[in-house]
Amino acid sequence: MGEKSVDQASLKMLNKAAQEGIETAWDRYEKQQPQCGFGLLGICCRNCNMGPCRIDPFGDEPQEGVCGATADTIAARNLLRMIAAGAAAHSDHGRDIVTTLYETAAGETQGYQIKDEGKLRALAAEFGIPEEGRGKEEIARDLAREAMEEFGMVKGKLQFLNRAPEKRRQLWEKVGITPRGVDREIVEVMHRTHIGVDNDYVNLTLHGVRTALSDGWGGSMFATEFSDVLFGTPQPIKGQSNLGVLKEDQVNIVVHGHEPVLSDMIVQAAREDDLLAAAQEKGANGINVCGMCCTGNEILMRHGVPVAGNFLQQELAVVTGVVDAMVVDVQCIMPALTQVARCYHTKVISTSPKARFPGADHVPFSEQTALDTARKIIMMAIDNFSHRKEELIQIPDEEMEYMAGFSVEAIIKALGGSLDPLLDAIKAGQIKGIAAIVGCNNPKISHDYGHLTLTRELIKNDVLVVQTGCAAIACAKAGLLLPEAADEAGPGLGAVCKALGIPPVLHMGSCVDISRILVTAAAIANALGVDMSDLPAAGAAPEWMSEKAVSIGSYVIGSGIFTVLGTVPPVLGAKKFTELLTQGAQDVLGAAFAVETDPMKAAGLILEHIAAKRKGLGLES
Repeated sequence: MGEKSVDQASLKMLNKAAQEGIETAWDRYEKQQPQCGFGLLGICCRNCNMGPCRIDPFGDEPQEGVCGATADTIAARNLLRMIAAGAAAHSDHGRDIVTTLYETAAGETQGYQIKDEGKLRALAAEFGIPEEGRGKEEIARDLAREAMEEFGMVKGKLQFLNRAPEKRRQLWEKVGITPRGVDREIVEVMHRTHIGVDNDYVNLTLHGVRTALSDGWGGSMFATEFSDVLFGTPQPIKGQSNLGVLKEDQVNIVVHGHEPVLSDMIVQAAREDDLLAAAQEKGANGINVCGMCCTGNEILMRHGVPVAGNFLQQELAVVTGVVDAMVVDVQCIMPALTQVARCYHTKVISTSPKARFPGADHVPFSEQTALDTARKIIMMAIDNFSHRKEELIQIPDEEMEYMAGFSVEAIIKALGGSLDPLLDAIKAGQIKGIAAIVGCNNPKISHDYGHLTLTRELIKNDVLVVQTGCAAIACAKAGLLLPEAADEAGPGLGAVCKALGIPPVLHMGSCVDISRILVTAAAIANALGVDMSDLPAAGAAPEWMSEKAVSIGSYVIGSGIFTVLGTVPPVLGAKKFTELLTQGAQDVLGAAFAVETDPMKAAGLILEHIAAKRKGLGLES
């Protein structure tokens, strides 16, 4: 693919940026060429100051670092540290949501409330917390305290693991990778990968999977479930996507990052009469709150708020010249954003003590003053409206409707109250299987091309696709999150979607909401009486780039689901370690990774895998 993106709105803004001398991620990527070959292969080590050490992948003689670490040890340690960082990012998100629930229940926050009492009580029952005769605040405090204990090692095992099929849990116990506590496993990664500790790449890998499982079945699942309690469990909702959602006649506020605790308050405050009046006084016809990345996913699936784009579009939104404030919290925010904003009138407003950006206006955020902080930020955007540079304004026309909000509860509701219709469709061959397409954008791949090409090929072959994160936003912009997209699906899947009035691609939320996909897969496996590794299901990350994606991929294969990566992980310089990830893991976990940069070939691998699993279950092809 010669183009930097397959999204026309992005291409227009890239052309505008080039004309105005604005450097974007694609330009910086080109400047980095050629990238370090040792780093790409994963065989450089900086874990002590005797190095850095690097292994020649083409050497005839076995090579070692100064301490004696081999290529396989070095690559395994490096990957484990990526898993630890990714798991920490997701799990810290989860911790913040748990803390917000606790403080809300204690009456210590501003603007928050328990919106889904039914889910709160269901979770309380799952954790063995008494409900009868107790108010929701009292139950919520106890539930949050129980969750807080699982970040350490007090309880010894994560509660949500009980959602997995018994066969999968027995496998985890046998192999010794049952997560004991979220933080416990992350800290142990850092210890094991210190010089002079764990040198066995197999042993390192097993703990990496254990750490990733503590993310998928722990930190991320807490983030998902407790966000539903606080902000409401998503139900199907329609809205608009792509850069065309920005409005020239309105104050545009783009919320970007991952945690919904602030963005939800901004959506709430932006509807207040006094702020709308303040915007009108400045000559604006309203306040337009839009999302970017996973914060965008969080508010679009609960409020129908427009989503301006995914990861690689964050700079391009600023290039339109109409973003009055880009409000950021944590994760996937490019440091270059403030440099681009400096060329326009846009204010970049950081809010988290964990993430400061030189050149940004910092407005400290706390849950205790959440609504007041949101109002302050909105007023900053309103005041900035009149500072626009008219000659720099250009908004692409591209804008596409989407349908999002397919939580597990929403899917079951759409199926009439149980999974039986879905199971029947799978057994009958109308739906061949299910594929989860998730992950980031990466300038190594033409923007959105991997997501869209893989998705279209799978639905054409009657594979139901579920998505989160930037992949879901890519498909939203392309119209694949609409019921009308059933016309692009195969005859079996298309008929099912038309009968139910749903798209062939289901938006299940933000990156942490891959936990919803785990819960769905576990429920299907339990209904069929099999392990998750027996299901006609697969995962894929066609354009992944972040350490969070490494953790995600590792907990997906650790849960027994074959996963295809579309960008090459830094492991290929370690032959034995690569063979373990792509072949040996199959014998231990019942699933392994495949690496395929061509999304059409990746689709072929997934279809072949689904066909084999159907045969194993005795289902018609």
